[in-house]
Order: sequence, then C-alpha cells, then structure tokens
Amino acid sequence: MDRPAAQNPSLVRADLAQLLKLSWPVVLARLGIMTMGLTDAVVVGRFSAQQLGYHALGWAPTSVVLTAVVGLLSGVQVMTARAIGEGRRHETGAVLRRGLGYGFWIGVASTVFLAIAGPPFLHVIGLEKDLADGATRALLVFSLSLTGYAVSVVASFWLEGLGRPGPAAAAMWAANVVNLALVLLFVPGTLGLPAMGAVGAAWGTFGARTFLALTTLGYIFLMPEARALGVFDKPERNRAAEAEQRRIGYGAGISNFLEVSAFASMNVIAGWMGGLAVAAWAIVLNVAAIVFMVPLGLATGAAVLVGRAYGARDPAGVARAGAVSFAVTAVFGLVISLAIWPTAHMISGGYTRDAATIAMAAPALALSCLFFFPDALQVVAAQSLRARGDVWLPTCTHLASYIAVMIPMAYWLAIPMGQGIDGIVWAVIVASFVSGALLLGRFWMLSRRGL
Repeated sequence: MDRPAAQNPSLVRADLAQLLKLSWPVVLARLGIMTMGLTDAVVVGRFSAQQLGYHALGWAPTSVVLTAVVGLLSGVQVMTARAIGEGRRHETGAVLRRGLGYGFWIGVASTVFLAIAGPPFLHVIGLEKDLADGATRALLVFSLSLTGYAVSVVASFWLEGLGRPGPAAAAMWAANVVNLALVLLFVPGTLGLPAMGAVGAAWGTFGARTFLALTTLGYIFLMPEARALGVFDKPERNRAAEAEQRRIGYGAGISNFLEVSAFASMNVIAGWMGGLAVAAWAIVLNVAAIVFMVPLGLATGAAVLVGRAYGARDPAGVARAGAVSFAVTAVFGLVISLAIWPTAHMISGGYTRDAATIAMAAPALALSCLFFFPDALQVVAAQSLRARGDVWLPTCTHLASYIAVMIPMAYWLAIPMGQGIDGIVWAVIVASFVSGALLLGRFWMLSRRGL
C-alpha cells in the first residue's frame, strides 16, 4: 500500500468532503424511516404502555422480513449506478421496471408469509396469551403495508442510483406527516372514531407507506427525462441482467435478515419477562435504531468511495477511503453516546408517562450508549468490505456475532442471571464489539495485502 499517498492531507480532505456530500441525503431519508417508527412508539406509548408492548411485538417479526426485503432490492441501486457510469442511461428504465416487478411480488409473498406464520409464532414462543393476541392484531395490519413499502424502496433506490436522493428523502418526510395525522386519528380515537391503540398505529403505517409508494412513482413518471431513461419502454427479456440484479441483493439481504432477526429475538426475551419489560426494551431499541440511521448513511457514502478506488485499482485510495469513513463514524459514535447518556431519563419520559416503564428503560438506555460506537463502526466496515468485493465475510461475521453470541448471552444475562433489560443491553454491547473488531480487522488485513 502506498502509505504517503494514503496519508496525503489534500486527498484525505477530498475524501472527507465526498463522504459527507454522498451521505447526508441518505442519512436524511433513513432518519425519515425511523421517525415514522418513533412517532408510532411515542403516540402509542403515551396512550398505553400495554399497547406499546403489543406494538413492539407485532412490529418485531415484520421488521425482520422488511429489512431482508430492503437488502434483496439493493441491486436496483447498484445496477442503476453501473448503467449511468457506463453511459447507458436509457437502460436504467429496464432496471426500474425489473425492480418494480420483483419488489411487488416480494412484498405480496412477505404479506402472505407473515399472515400465515406470524400469529402461530407469537403464540408458541412463551408469551402471555393477552400479549400474543394483542401483538397478532397489530402484526396482521403491519403485514399489509409490505408491498407498498417494497415498491417505494425500489423507486427510492433507483433515484439514489441516478444520483438524485433528494426527491426520495422529501417523499419520506411527507409520508411522515401523513403517518402523524393518521396515528393521532386512529390510536387514541379522534373525531368519534374508536380508540385502536397499536392496531391504529399499524393502519397509520399502512397509509403512510402507500402514500410514499405513490409519491415516489409519481415523481419518476413526471420526470422530464423519464422517457429518455427508458422508464416507459418495455425492455427485452435479459435473464443475465435479471439474475445479476437479484444476486447483488443476496448478500445484503441475508446479512440484514440475520442481524434484524437477532435484535427481534431480544423482544421475545423481553416478552418472557412481561409486558413492562417489552415496553422498556422498545424504547431502548427505538432510540438505538434512530441513532443507527446516521452510520447507515455514512456506510453508503463509504461504499461509494471505497468502490470507486477499488474499481480504479488504487489500494492507497481504498485504505484512505476506509480510514476517513471509520474516523468520521467513530467521532459520531462518541458524540451521540455522550449526548444520550445524561439525558436517558428525559428521553424515556418522552415515550411514556408510565413511571414503572421509565424506571426500567432509562438505566438500560444509558447503558446502551456503550454499543453505539462499535455498532456504528461495524455497519460502515461491512459496507466498505462489500464495496471492495468481500461480499460474504460480513454475513458470516453477523452470523457469529449476533446469532451465536448475542442471543444466548442475552437470555442468560437477562433471565437466569436476573439482570433483566440491562442483561439484554450487555449482550448487544459484547456482540457489537465482536462484530466491529472482526470487520475492521478484515478491512485492515486486506489493505495490508493490497489489491
């Protein structure tokens, strides 16, 4: 590796500027996704701590499937960017059309799967019957929104691949306004409607995601250059391109599935401790998920920088892009931890007025500040490795860290050792450090080898 080139201050500054330019629109859009979840949790939590438990458990299986769907559709973004880079702009329309068909059927299959498997799953994992019944009602409504969301993801990824993430971010925030109006209407029961609690929040999510899909597609169809990009042209069947578009998403889809499955299982462990523990863990997890959106955006920027350098066969550029991305991520992780730690009680109080829930959630949220730093680094490192062609190692690392380490440790610490929610948080801390160390070590090792 050419270390002087990698350490050139002007090149470092250029990479830093590019990273921030590429990342902030993605961060804004991803924060919009989590703000929708935050809105639901706050409105439902302030309505009823019990309903918040239903909401969290009903959402958990849905989130696993949804995140896997997002990963499977990531080929839309990559194939669009490739077509633009190769000067084949007209072929991006074919990528979009393939993605919409693929995304639609994935969404339908996901809805059917959750409707059939979700209710029995919630009733056989050891939850109290009332908790399982309440979560089932919310899950069934959540599942109906997956097709619309899959379509919106395809449209957003296509716009991001074109280098136009702004419209997708704007549509997401407009959908947040729709979601807020609907949950305020449905959850407590306004304008003469019955109070629907967690189910009302789920219907709000359905309405917002449908709006998001229609808005992003409407923008694409009204783009002045839509016809030049091939949006309205039926493409010839290209089995190789179809297979490549699907293949790109397999690694990310499986990795997302493993990680989110592991975190969803934490809801189950909390459920074994009772509805109050589920509500407390829902607060911690929701805050952590919102924080995670920033490193997720940084990961996208890092992947672009590393991918460009890797494509140019520039080992010093690969190492420099990784180092800059990791440094920015580390600073963010430390700053956000120092901001949340002293305000954990106040943040918890924003979700619910139930004193018992706050008393359980606030210490766990303060403790969770220990995993924000490694968790941020591991996602950026994973995306950087995929960008330099190491697709499956991050998947194996997530399997080892979050499935093999976190799940059994969370159960052991939370229940047999009697640490409750704090035990779950300690397991996440350990798993995040293991994952981050393995992924950063792998990136460093490959950088030492060169390309």
